[in-house]
Order: sequence, then C-alpha cells, then structure tokens
Amino acid sequence: MSTTRKIAGAALAAALCVTTLSACGGDAEDKPAGGGDVPKSRTVTLVSHDSFNVTDSVLKEFEQQSGYTVKVLKSGDAGAALNQEILTKGTPRGDVFFGVDNTLLSRALENGIFTPYEAKGLGEVKPEYVLDKEHRVTPVDSGDICVNYDKAYFADRKIAPPQTLDDLVKPEYKDLLVVENAATSSPGLGFMLATVGKYGEEGWKDYWSKLKANGVEVVDGWEQAYNERFSASAGGKKAKGDRPLVVSYASSPPVEVLYGEPQPAEAPTGVATGTCFRQIEFAGLLKGAKNEEGGKALVDFLISKKFQEDMPLQMFVNPVTKDAALPELFTKHGVVVEKPENVTPETIAKNREQWVKAWTALVVK
Repeated sequence: MSTTRKIAGAALAAALCVTTLSACGGDAEDKPAGGGDVPKSRTVTLVSHDSFNVTDSVLKEFEQQSGYTVKVLKSGDAGAALNQEILTKGTPRGDVFFGVDNTLLSRALENGIFTPYEAKGLGEVKPEYVLDKEHRVTPVDSGDICVNYDKAYFADRKIAPPQTLDDLVKPEYKDLLVVENAATSSPGLGFMLATVGKYGEEGWKDYWSKLKANGVEVVDGWEQAYNERFSASAGGKKAKGDRPLVVSYASSPPVEVLYGEPQPAEAPTGVATGTCFRQIEFAGLLKGAKNEEGGKALVDFLISKKFQEDMPLQMFVNPVTKDAALPELFTKHGVVVEKPENVTPETIAKNREQWVKAWTALVVK
C-alpha cells in the first residue's frame, strides 16, 4: 500500500514491545491509592502492524479532547499481527486492532475477534470501502499495488512503458520485471490477485506461464525488489539494480520525490495504472477489550478528518473519507487508479491458500 510501510517481513521480534506515542506514566493512573474500586481506564491500546504512524500533534489533540492516552502495540507485519489476535481471541492484547486488509479480512471475521461497532463519522466513508455490513471493522485507508516503471530507462530507449497486465507479456518487456513472492510478500500476493481479478480463476495461471516465459524475476519481498533490483529507486541505483519494472505501490512516486536528495521536480518513476490491485485496511474493536469505550473513541478518531488528512504523509496511503483532502505531494506526483482489479474477501478467503500453492509450483519451482 505504500513503499515504506509494507516492507516489513513476518518477523515478530518486537511483538510484545509496547510503543507509547505519548507520555503516559505507565498504568499507575488506573490504580487507586489505598485500595478500593479500580476506576475506568484512561489508557486505550491500539494493536497494529509495524507501519502504523501518526503525527505527534494530531495524536495529542485526540488525547486532550477525549481524555484517553493512546498506546500502540506494534506486532510485525499485518499477517503476523492478525495471527497474534486470533491466538489471544477473547483476551486481546489491546482494545482496537488496525491493519487487517481485504486479503485477510474474511479470516479475521470468521475467527470472531471483533465486536460490532458503527463508528461515528462512518457516513463520510466512501461506500465502496465498507465491506462489512455488520460493522465489525471500519475502513481506514486504501492503496493500490501496481507495477512501477523507470521513466528514464524507457525514455532513453524510446520504448513506451507498459500500462496494462497484457503489456507485461509482450516481447519488448522481456527480462525487465521483478515481482515479490506471493507466498511471502503482501505486494506479491496483491499483484497475484490482480491477475486473478483480470483473467479469472481459469485464466490467471496461463497468464503467469506467459509472464515466466517473458523473464519475470521473483524475489522474497518488497525491500529486495524495490530497493535492490529496481533501477529507478534511490536504493536500486546504489545497488545497481537492472530491472526497470517492479511491483510496488501507486504511492511510490510521491515517496521518491519526498525523500530524493536533492528533491527532484518530477518523480523518476511512473505507475502502470492497468496493473493494480486495491488494498483496503480496516480497524476493529477487539472482542473482550478492557477499555471498550476508549476503543470506540479511537476507532472514531481513525476516520476523523484530522487523522485521515494526516495519514497520507505518515503511512503513504489514501484516505477513505469523502471530506479528506490529499496533500500536494500526492496530487502533484501521484496517480489516480480509476479501475483497479478486485477480488472479494470471501473469494480470497476460500481460494488464497490453493492459489498461492499453484502460483508457487508454476512460477518459483
């Protein structure tokens, strides 16, 4: 969904390390001196993947207005974080879980880890993002997994860069594309699902056979693909990457501008908008939450205009609410993907394991 937030592997080294986003003085505030009844907790805990981020001033404003102190428990990548919540179902490690996306949504809902809650402000969320009518989860952000291309490579050779999935199997793009492993990488899985959405359950494997014959390279994850093998990224240039096509995100070009040294006037990378799969990330109130009221307030905050407008430059994703404006970096250097490929969460849940096995046998082995 973004070039900086989806690079983490499945390692769970810091799974039980709580990151406090504001000074909260531990849990002493929740314990009365001299015994007696324990007052209602003023601390609310958000369980998330490692890439959650928010501007300090935005978070502090929420804390001041709500009276709650927020703690963030970062738990590896999205899949690892979700696994932890499934294992602790009923006695969750926090109050709200953020980061389950539409590729994993059905698994989360089938395991019953969320309590239904219709968030305040849900009416401002674009209807196409509300995938759970029971409101067990609330949409928070969206992003598109797409093939990125090296503008200079194609301009120098006077070759039009590819724009669609069909283009990628043409002879002029032979040995140019690097993708992530669908079994080990979120963008790799998303790109595989884009081909399922485009060519259907009968045609996607034939497409990958053609892609393999056209010299596609497969690596374990986004970091290796984008920052080592891709010729146009800052990291790829240093590593002398020689692949001018890579599976990344539609938000990658703005990131290249933001972190360029010196900052370029134009992004060095482009997006093939006919190759995309849309990811949607959700938050949900965890069943058995110790601070349910605080959890509800936190979910409300995640779809507030303040958070939604802060989010793009913090996590490089798009807001899901109608009233949230994108920063100039996104409007100037980003792209709008009008028709991303789509596969329903139910279809993904039913077929994901067998699709990944079939993909691995076909492309990797």
